Amino acid sequence: MRKRELKRCSLLLFVFLLLGAFLAAAGCGQKPAAEQKAPEQKEPAKKFINIATGGTAGTYYPLGGAIADILNKNIPGMNASAQSTGASVANINMLGDGSVDLAFVQNDIAYYAANGTEMFKDKKVEGLKGLATLYPETIQIVTLRQKNINSVADLAGKRVAVGAPGSGTEVNARQILRLYDIGYAQTRQTHGLPRTVQADFLSFAEAADQLKDGIIDAAFLTAGVPTAAVQDIAATRDLKIVPIPEAVASRLRERYPYYTPVVIPPNSYRGQAEPVPTVAVMAMLVTRSDLPEDLE
Repeated sequence: MRKRELKRCSLLLFVFLLLGAFLAAAGCGQKPAAEQKAPEQKEPAKKFINIATGGTAGTYYPLGGAIADILNKNIPGMNASAQSTGASVANINMLGDGSVDLAFVQNDIAYYAANGTEMFKDKKVEGLKGLATLYPETIQIVTLRQKNINSVADLAGKRVAVGAPGSGTEVNARQILRLYDIGYAQTRQTHGLPRTVQADFLSFAEAADQLKDGIIDAAFLTAGVPTAAVQDIAATRDLKIVPIPEAVASRLRERYPYYTPVVIPPNSYRGQAEPVPTVAVMAMLVTRSDLPEDLE
């Protein structure tokens, strides 16, 4: 079995274990079979669960689909569905307005929402409830070898995909670029910084397509390794992942303590023979505190 298949199986196994308690809770109100009246079998009440994930080329989307499948097969009357979204920031907003019940989010975005900081300044989201921390979401800065981009500093003056609007990836990109005194040119988010990038707000799939076609020079993607969009690029192009050295990672942690240094293992992608140092945040599964008890 290939390495990425093993990793995917491990993630799915973790999801099965995580949902064990969920399934038990959902069924805890049922009487033992011996105490139930045999003749009458009522149709189980419908339970609707909307799961917010991310773009279809990321990691959240297939995991959300797996969770929905597990719930539907194991809880009578369950109607769970996973939907593609703009990822973390959009998911928090959807939890806040009650349009979804379960969501994948980055831990840094959950922190901002719960404390009313960053993009949630003066818009604190009440009633968030963390269920579990899942896995590291690795910040992957992807380019092509022919672009001759060897560090984050080399992105200045380039056209860079920074994530979908409202995504955690975009926040990560902005914070990391700012550490190198680089801002966004066209959105006036330069903050007085001397250098800029031409920022394109693209989903993972859009970024992969545009990088392969030579429209953009690099892309930020925050997701579990391996990421489908990065695999797609590596399948037909000479891929390169831009490193974030440990010294830079330490400076980043001084400003934003939720980042952690990680290494992308060699051969995670086609043509990537060497380990690549970078940073990661953590994926979380979050719900609303006002959900009925039998669904928590």
